Amino acid sequence: MQPTLIVIGIITVFIVIMALRSIYIVDQQTVKIIERFGKYLKVSPAGLNFKVPLVDRVAGTLDLRIQQLDVEVETKTKDNVFTNITSSVQYYVIGNEPSDVFKAFYKLSDPKTQIKSYVFDVVRAKVPKMVIDDVFENKDDIAIAVKEELAETMQDFGYGILKALVTDVNPAETVKAAMNEINTSQRKKVAAANLGDAEKIKMIKAAEAEAESKRLQGEGIANQRKAIIDGLKKSVEAFQDSIPGTAASEVMNLVLMTQYFDTLKEIGASSRSNTILMPHTPGGMGELQSQLRQTIMTANLATKEKQSS
Repeated sequence: MQPTLIVIGIITVFIVIMALRSIYIVDQQTVKIIERFGKYLKVSPAGLNFKVPLVDRVAGTLDLRIQQLDVEVETKTKDNVFTNITSSVQYYVIGNEPSDVFKAFYKLSDPKTQIKSYVFDVVRAKVPKMVIDDVFENKDDIAIAVKEELAETMQDFGYGILKALVTDVNPAETVKAAMNEINTSQRKKVAAANLGDAEKIKMIKAAEAEAESKRLQGEGIANQRKAIIDGLKKSVEAFQDSIPGTAASEVMNLVLMTQYFDTLKEIGASSRSNTILMPHTPGGMGELQSQLRQTIMTANLATKEKQSS
């Protein structure tokens, strides 16, 4: 009786184990490949599934979601600059039918390695034809070339390419420093040119202001001299009207003498004036009158010439 119970217990345990091994669960957005005696049998979708224990086995799991693979490629540009280019490839299994899954699972043993190989090939074929500045400016062209090459090739293996991006261009630190230095020197050159233009404008404006100031100053002096002459003329005419028969030269001498003594008076009244030695002899006074007369006549002549011009 006891041996029979032992056998029944062993059989029961065996049945339970086989039952448990026949049950398996597939996650959402994934499928499992089932083989029987090493031959493809079926594709198990998401959920609870069954297989024959000891006969069927799970050969592998295939993810149906969009996946991303980052590939870093070291290459040389046309101007002999070594740089690291990082590309991100987004790929997926085309369709979820058993035939699509069969192609994606069995045609390639390692799709990620295959994608990396094509990315290396495209980047190292395209970048050496470009200078480093063009690599930065035309990253989209590199990404488009990668996508076109991968899409055409990976479709035969059951994979589609959603997007290919060039996410980073990273040359050596010395190259970065040199590029920054070039940019800095160009900006300094532009700044120096702008500063020079500003200084030039300031100098031109200052010269124009000085010329205008001198012109106005000259007009002021000319107007002052003209006013003095007009005043002297009126003084002579008024004196001749008061005393008929008086010569103009005598009136002029009197006016000049009056102005001469008025000047001495003003100089003497100022505490800050310097000492001035002036001739007081009759001959000196005559010479002074002659010089003043000549000066007034010259100024009058210059004013008339300027007005006529």
